[in-house]
Amino acid sequence: MIIIIMGVSGSGKSAIGSRLAAALDCPFYEGDDFHPAANVAKMRAGIPLTDADRQPWLERLRALIASLSAHHTSAVIACSALKTAYRAHLRGDDPAVRFVYLKGDYQTIQQRLAQREGHYMPASLLDSQFQALEEPTDALIVDLTQPPETIVATIIQALESAKSWKNSRSVVKCHRDCLSQRQNTQEET
Repeated sequence: MIIIIMGVSGSGKSAIGSRLAAALDCPFYEGDDFHPAANVAKMRAGIPLTDADRQPWLERLRALIASLSAHHTSAVIACSALKTAYRAHLRGDDPAVRFVYLKGDYQTIQQRLAQREGHYMPASLLDSQFQALEEPTDALIVDLTQPPETIVATIIQALESAKSWKNSRSVVKCHRDCLSQRQNTQEET
């Protein structure tokens, strides 16, 4: 199972994704790390990315997903995945890819961005993020104003119940695999 935590900049993708990965004992990948240097420079300068700019980034993430799937490795990836076409490209024909959308209103996210330090994405690009956003219809949608531990618990509960996901058997299998991997690791130590 590959879980992609998606949403606009400042929605908490990295914080939630890393916590979820730790809870599931699966690797976490920061989607921003896959941007070409030119994209980072553009965003740092306050210039919104175009679809053409995002294409190499999406290709790198798709290659990561394909590699993880080929090795039967569960993982959590933080990635904006703002448009339906981006999500379709990332998913490909892989039924193990699932999306979790951290949903929030503009004002809340703008306040978060104003307080964020050490990230190249300026708050001035939030407008372009919301303009590009095509809210998913096939994702688990979670209110980002909840405490992080509640968000992670909500996602894990959805994994366990598998009622909010398509192809639920693979979701439950992923969760069991992650738990089994964690138990095996604990028994070895």
